[in-house]
Amino acid sequence: MTGRPARVSAIDSPIWGRSFADDEMRALFDGEAYIARCIETEVALARAQARLGIIPAEAAEGISAAAGGLRLDMERLRHETEIVGYPILPIVEQLAAAAGGAGRYLHWGATTQDIMDTATVLQMREGLALIGRRLDAVRAALAGLARTHRDTPMAGRTHMQHALPVTFGYKAAVWLSALDRHAVRIEELAPRLLVVEFSGASGTLASLSGRGLEVQAALAHELGLGVPSITWHSVRDCVTEAVQLMALISASLAKIAFDVSIMMTSELGEVSEPFVRHRGASSTMPQKQNPVSCELILAGSKLVRNHATAMLDAMVHDFERATGPWHLEWSAVPEAFALTSGALAQAEFMLAGLVVHPAAMARNLGQSRGLIVAEAVMMALAPHTGRKEAHDIVYAGCRRAVEEEAALCEVLLTMPDVAGPLGEAAIRRLTDPAAYLGEAPEMVDRLLAGR
Repeated sequence: MTGRPARVSAIDSPIWGRSFADDEMRALFDGEAYIARCIETEVALARAQARLGIIPAEAAEGISAAAGGLRLDMERLRHETEIVGYPILPIVEQLAAAAGGAGRYLHWGATTQDIMDTATVLQMREGLALIGRRLDAVRAALAGLARTHRDTPMAGRTHMQHALPVTFGYKAAVWLSALDRHAVRIEELAPRLLVVEFSGASGTLASLSGRGLEVQAALAHELGLGVPSITWHSVRDCVTEAVQLMALISASLAKIAFDVSIMMTSELGEVSEPFVRHRGASSTMPQKQNPVSCELILAGSKLVRNHATAMLDAMVHDFERATGPWHLEWSAVPEAFALTSGALAQAEFMLAGLVVHPAAMARNLGQSRGLIVAEAVMMALAPHTGRKEAHDIVYAGCRRAVEEEAALCEVLLTMPDVAGPLGEAAIRRLTDPAAYLGEAPEMVDRLLAGR
């Protein structure tokens, strides 16, 4: 068979592909982009070695010139990669031929994994930058929601039931706090991850006669990468950490998507994804507006989680060169970055245009007829009776309110143990859900300070 292999995965599907992964990240991790990064590494190696006097300067110039005009025979490259198992030897053969005499100095002292790992690091550098930009856009959207709805009361829910009132701004700020931490994690990861891999056949740089570490440092400088403390080609914790970070970001987005999708249910109707004609439409039910972005984010998160699990397996390398685990990265790294970037793009679209329905939030908040703030009454009563006794008294009032389908306020006003110590005005104030928001607005302010 000639040409590109048939596309069988959802991420590369001509139907669903753009729903799961954005084009910008695809361009960074595309197969041809990877080949370009491998060639970039080979050229940088030649320049570094020429600067150190290890190979002739004209050889580096010839290799660089050949790379600039190289038109790879992709069918030959695919065929030879299938035979060799890796693409570097086939790339080197074509580039060396194009470089003429200078090609004798190509790939000097390097091994296949040096070039492939460094190319992957270069891709991850650009990938992390894009993830950071997309993360910032989602954070900005959440900050806007938190600021706008700082004081918009709604029901807080635990175990899918009314718990205590919160504000929608508080909820958005809680979502935002996780993404803020992920932004810090990207900064912390970069120095560990973005280092060159150049160590030779067994990792000792023996082929460069005592100048291997010089070459390693010079190559790192050429590519703008850090220098590792020691060979890392068989110890994959940093690459694994990058994929784990993609899983963390995706899971935080999935938490938001899960909340939003439930809040979009017909029974709650508290928010809606942005309206676009036919987006989320049903083929048979004209009234539907399904949570499309939420569903894609949730699915994408699970796919990234699978890659994170695979990367933990991929850490188990045998001796100084692995027999198979490395190959897992060829799928896990690009797909994890692509899926996470796609999920961030979906989240930005959803949150930047999220339609918030404060009236529905107020309606749902009042649905329990004051029961949602039973704690407020209990805490006000406790100084008069003791906490346990106050709990039991208010609990009895709550049970009556449920059984009689009555407002908690009206029930409590008939109970001497409550009405006596507190009085009618206090009971009516204490059973107003909008008056029991705790420190939620101030917490929003603290999180948003300085933005």
